[in-house]
Amino acid sequence: MFTSVLMIEKPLSSVDVEFVTTLHGTEEVAFILLMQPRGDQADALLRAIDDVAFGELKEAGREGDEPEGAEARGPAELALAHSLAALRAAGREATGVVVENHPLDHLKSVVEESAADEVIVLTEPHYVEEFFHRDWASRARHKVGVPVLKLFAHGVEDDEAAGDGGGAAKGAGGSE
Repeated sequence: MFTSVLMIEKPLSSVDVEFVTTLHGTEEVAFILLMQPRGDQADALLRAIDDVAFGELKEAGREGDEPEGAEARGPAELALAHSLAALRAAGREATGVVVENHPLDHLKSVVEESAADEVIVLTEPHYVEEFFHRDWASRARHKVGVPVLKLFAHGVEDDEAAGDGGGAAKGAGGSE
């Protein structure tokens, strides 16, 4: 069985689930999810700059309102539970944990312990970090000995456009 470690920062949308579960055709794939809660104030600044780059000025002003640290643990656990349930509903094996400290160090140990075949980093675009190669995917490529695929996550609005309605994601704290 093929094993993919999936690093996420928000609940998987139905579009994301369909994409990652069909990525390898009919091959059986097991997923290990690593859910990273929202970061610290430095991360909030980078998120705000990304929001400005997207032209989402209102979102940039709200970055300081996002829960962080211990406050972010509850929403992260809900997002992980939603994502695991969605993958299992699609007929895939899925396990996962919320990773609060040093996600890339944890990633390396998970890849080694599970003999994973690949890492998929599924996040929103982070232009500043990506430009300077400080995003998870760029840094993971230097830490793990397996291929690392960087994909952009879809939001609830993509579920609605696909006709799913996004109800499950919204119920799991996934509204944006």
